[in-house]
Amino acid sequence: MRKICVITGSRSEYGLLAPLMREIKTDRDMELQVIATGMHLSRDFGNTYEEIEKDGFTISAKVDIELLSDETRHIASSTGKAIAGFAQVYDDLKPDIVVVLGDRFEIFGASAAACISRIPVAHINGGEITEGAFDEAFRHSITKMSQLHFTSAEEYRKRVIQLGEDPDTVINAGALGVDNINALVLMSREDLEESLDFKFHERNFLITFHPVTLEDDTSEEQFAFLLEALDRRPGAGMIFTKSNADSFGRIINKMIDDYVTANSDKAVAFVSMGQVRYLSAMKFVDAVVGNSSSGIIETPNFKIPTVNIGDRQKGRIRVDSIIDCGTSVEDISKVLDKACDPVFRKSLQGMTNPYGDGKAAARIKKILKETGIDTTKKRFFDINFTVNK
Repeated sequence: MRKICVITGSRSEYGLLAPLMREIKTDRDMELQVIATGMHLSRDFGNTYEEIEKDGFTISAKVDIELLSDETRHIASSTGKAIAGFAQVYDDLKPDIVVVLGDRFEIFGASAAACISRIPVAHINGGEITEGAFDEAFRHSITKMSQLHFTSAEEYRKRVIQLGEDPDTVINAGALGVDNINALVLMSREDLEESLDFKFHERNFLITFHPVTLEDDTSEEQFAFLLEALDRRPGAGMIFTKSNADSFGRIINKMIDDYVTANSDKAVAFVSMGQVRYLSAMKFVDAVVGNSSSGIIETPNFKIPTVNIGDRQKGRIRVDSIIDCGTSVEDISKVLDKACDPVFRKSLQGMTNPYGDGKAAARIKKILKETGIDTTKKRFFDINFTVNK
């Protein structure tokens, strides 16, 4: 049996990987190994490894990278601990292929350890651009350490090839997040309200705001502006999901807690909602607000607006439902008004999501199962083109 080792370090990433993990687990010719790391093992972020186990997956190993704080020096230290920890776990588990998704620093560490250990890496969601975060550099570095590439759109496939990867190893599989929307049974409005202990208001927003890690100390100010803009809509209900373990993430989470405490009549917050509740909320809110990739990739399936704030997601493929805005109170307020405009909302009903057809997990599993991989060499694929300076 081919041993496929899936790495997960955060709640959002696990939610995307879960359909693929189920595909591998139910294939009798494959053995699923799961390594939990990062925020999954942190009490501050909800010990979300328990959600993986509740979903019926066995965690083969845990790599604790000691997320002591979100200061840059501690994140750098955690990255080093990830490389060392994964090297030991790989030696114990001896996987045939390591599967990673995205661009976070712990995933960079897991990929580096696999590369040094001469274990093939399959990278999901390469070729994307997020100009406002240092994840951008991690993502492209992981591409160069990987032997297989599964992109979420054709534009991203071309970019991975541009990075020197053999076109035969780069597959446009579509986005795993769309798989979840098609496969999961979402909750009714009434069941969701009971589960969240939250009564929907006249208008409702689902809010996720992550730090913009390539800007100096702006996260606190930007999030304060967002809260002020939300307060200008007194009839609105707000569902917050908390920030990742990025630089300044804990500052944002403290601001969320303080805001919800002061506004318990209209706001709730969660470290982790889980995929079913999160996507169910997306189905019933008026807009997704913040700077999360889910607002770019998954939200268009529900034909509702995304208020995308600042530069964190700058560079990703856009559709008409995504309204970009600056970080000032006035900019955010103006775009919230547009998101709630009935004429604009009606214009989104014929829109299609560019991120695939919801069959990404099956495509990826088939290739992981059948493809032969040379672990010793990887040639650089040169493109013949002219650069216009």
